[in-house]
Amino acid sequence: MVEKGTEEKSSSEGVTSPYYRTEHCDKIHGYRCDKEVGVVGIDISKEYLITSRGRVRKYENNLKGYEEILEMRPCLIVLEPTGVYAIRPCQYFKEKGIRVLQVSPNVLSREKEFRGKKTDFYDAEKLENMADKAKEYEYNPLREVVTLYLFLKDIEVKYMNRLERALFLVSDNDKISKERLEKLAMGDFTQEELYNLEYTPIVLEEIRVLAKTLLETQEKLREVRKMVEEQVPENHVLLTIPGIGKLAAGIIIGVVGDIKRFPRPESFVYCGLDPIVERSGRAVISRGISKRGNRYLRSLFYFLAGSNYYRNPTLLKFYESHKDRLQGRKLYTALARKLARIVWSVWYNNKPYEPK
Repeated sequence: MVEKGTEEKSSSEGVTSPYYRTEHCDKIHGYRCDKEVGVVGIDISKEYLITSRGRVRKYENNLKGYEEILEMRPCLIVLEPTGVYAIRPCQYFKEKGIRVLQVSPNVLSREKEFRGKKTDFYDAEKLENMADKAKEYEYNPLREVVTLYLFLKDIEVKYMNRLERALFLVSDNDKISKERLEKLAMGDFTQEELYNLEYTPIVLEEIRVLAKTLLETQEKLREVRKMVEEQVPENHVLLTIPGIGKLAAGIIIGVVGDIKRFPRPESFVYCGLDPIVERSGRAVISRGISKRGNRYLRSLFYFLAGSNYYRNPTLLKFYESHKDRLQGRKLYTALARKLARIVWSVWYNNKPYEPK
């Protein structure tokens, strides 16, 4: 055995405790190679994974880095979900048989000490000590396909707006039907009444390209929509809510993931429909909604509430009792917030919708 003092180091990466060479291994470790290292906290960024344990604590966020972390033989990994950068390592370690826990950002924000001393290594150590406040990482199979659907939907809207602009430049008719779109995509302008202006030939080529791309995008949207609907179980509790079909349920499940993250309906602000209220003395001023959280979910609730409130007894009753006091967008925003609470209650309690 090598004497303890000969291996003691204080590296630039923040490791200050002594390490030993074991008799059966040529490598230097903060643990024995024949034993699991136990709980490891990991702070994740796009480029690196910073661990709370190990001789080297900074690893690349790629396959090489994951394999090097596996050499420590961790039995439990605790980390903060940091969007797309955390999904791959979480899934990788889980499939390797390691238990992976995630600490909610809401929990982290309440840890004053965590935010008071901000270094990557310190963050990793704090995560290691928060295993009791973490939840099991669960892969959301709908997430990726819903993300693709919403991405294509954004593209469709952008191309549609651009096409309407181009049509306005050369025609008095900017209405778009499927039949007209197919003709425009083929460059057939024979039935169009066009302005013969200097820019007309250029704009007509733009219209043809936009129409063709828009048709292709709409076709892909239909395919992805089918994929979303196929992944929603026939007996899912959200489908018992009037006005919510498989596509809407799929988007909600894909975006939210685990509804248990929100222990109360008031905490279900992922859609950003919670009101901003300012109080000063006796004065109470409403500043609208916070718009925090996922904009797609917020838009979905607003659309569903506005177009289907008459199908939902609870929303219809709410509409009738508030239509004289609230008008326009304020009324439909309140309906959307009510629908969000219904979705939370049905999903969180896993009980079919019952009108009240």
